[in-house]
Amino acid sequence: MLRKRYEGFLHTSYLWKSDSVFGLKQFEIESYSSEIHITIDPSLRLGKYIERFVSFELKQQNKIEVLAENIQIQKDKITIGELDFLFRKNKSSFHLEVIYKFYLYDDTVGGSEIEHFIGPNRKDSLIEKLNKLKEKQLPLLYSKECQPYLEKLGLEAASILQYVYFKAQLFLPYSHQNIKLKTLNNACVEGFYINHNQLLEFKACKFYIPSKKDWLLIPNTNVTWLNFEGFKNTTKDYLKNEYSTLCWIKFKNGAVKKMFLVWW
Repeated sequence: MLRKRYEGFLHTSYLWKSDSVFGLKQFEIESYSSEIHITIDPSLRLGKYIERFVSFELKQQNKIEVLAENIQIQKDKITIGELDFLFRKNKSSFHLEVIYKFYLYDDTVGGSEIEHFIGPNRKDSLIEKLNKLKEKQLPLLYSKECQPYLEKLGLEAASILQYVYFKAQLFLPYSHQNIKLKTLNNACVEGFYINHNQLLEFKACKFYIPSKKDWLLIPNTNVTWLNFEGFKNTTKDYLKNEYSTLCWIKFKNGAVKKMFLVWW
């Protein structure tokens, strides 16, 4: 299962190319194999789980030397932030922040393409994450609290290049799947979303609800499918508790897609 999750992670595209969003530069890695040879604590939350994938991916690159990862920056014994990765490549030093997100397009939110993308439960958004990166996470490198950690590694903040590794799965409204993104990467669109009022349109379909870490997987047919009634009953509590879930949907013609069923 680890290999399949890693394969799905590699399959996910970078949310944008170069530095086209907020001037944040993407650090892109070309990985040629989906084989993975590490053990990851299965109890890690998804974000930390992904960081283990990136750690493995970085260490497979001939020209990259990872100097430190998950560096907890403290002030008065309280953690004020974390640097995901510090590494060297071709004699240059890099600070890399890793992000992997699931966002849904809602044009009733905000006034731009970036502002339209929100979390499945409407509790977070792409614009909030970008602002946090720009205003808090990346500037942490230049804080006085960070200096002792850098000195131990023989690094100076002023000479470190800062990049993000931002991958995402994007989902469009079922009724507007022809939307073409202008700023973000269209290759990140993995499926669509519906609410419970639209569910009847899919009465002839079958469904599968993967665990949270299996949201990474590329959908396949080798799973135990639920029929419409089974899916409706299973997701009743999700909707009641205001929880949007990702599922796979299999159409009558055999096509399998990713879909979010949202409570809103």
